Amino acid sequence: MAQRNREDKPQRPAITVAVVAYRSGATLARCLERLAAQTFRDFELVLVDNASPDGEAQAAAAIVPGTRLIENAENLGFAGACNQAAAAGRGRWLVLLNPDAYPEPDWLAELVDAAGRWPQVRSFTSRQVMDEDPAVLDGLGDVMSIPCIPYRGGYLARDPGDTPEGQVFSPCGAAMMIDRELFLALGGFDESFFCYCEDVDLGYRLQLAGEPTVVVPSAVVRHVGSASSGGSKSEFALFHGYRNRFWVLVKDTPALLLPLVLPGHLLTAAYIALRGPNRRYLGVTLRAYRAALAGLPAVLRRRREVQRTRRRSAFAIARAMTWNPRDLAGRRAVIRSLSPSR
Repeated sequence: MAQRNREDKPQRPAITVAVVAYRSGATLARCLERLAAQTFRDFELVLVDNASPDGEAQAAAAIVPGTRLIENAENLGFAGACNQAAAAGRGRWLVLLNPDAYPEPDWLAELVDAAGRWPQVRSFTSRQVMDEDPAVLDGLGDVMSIPCIPYRGGYLARDPGDTPEGQVFSPCGAAMMIDRELFLALGGFDESFFCYCEDVDLGYRLQLAGEPTVVVPSAVVRHVGSASSGGSKSEFALFHGYRNRFWVLVKDTPALLLPLVLPGHLLTAAYIALRGPNRRYLGVTLRAYRAALAGLPAVLRRRREVQRTRRRSAFAIARAMTWNPRDLAGRRAVIRSLSPSR
């Protein structure tokens, strides 16, 4: 039975889906068509357009009935726009979906079913596969290595197809579900990040708050990745990725771990930057770290608040990271069991 226009429903929907568009014309319509085909129907869509010049968001908004379109006069970044959508939403759950991510028809239903199986969990992430080859993984949640170099678990590996549900370090913001009130209580995404690693920062803060994230392998999306920013190796993507992951380290790492994590981070980052073809990006790498250092005073102020309110010990955080250098080198997925009592 067709769903009524969601604006006519007096009760709040189960889910607020947030999609942020910026020059997303090539992918946005397909993304919203996949949303319109979901078997789970109790959701509202909040579409935020970050001052795109192409007008595609306005045209695409009609694909999902009842869509609420927020049109920004300037580009607030992925982080700021997601926070807007979360504040405007009415759902118990907040689902974030990139405009270049295409969910399978039962994606939302699988996430909701997982929430029923894990009543103590308030953060979930999806199985992401490559759009051009769904037999290859785009990621199974995000992993944090001990030198505080995050990566998408299983990236570019063949999809084994039998991945169990379990705990990962962080959700991936391309296709995740989180309790909306929890998201707001944590302050949402850090808007100073603009984009890239804002999901890892949120996931780290979830860890510090004692809130686990579960990957739901049956909730599948096909993902292009960095379609709006010129690709993962564009200067824009590299700059924000390098700068922001250093800010994650400084802002979120417990003091007892810093003497171990910081030297390892700098050595690993230097090795990655100087290795083979990565040398061509050395200029943007240095520029990113200069910007990271320039922003440290503000990051340290935010760190004080994060560490003041954390509930988990440094030992527990260290256990949530991977200490195996082969995991980082091979971008292996790290999924740990989670008991009903956490």
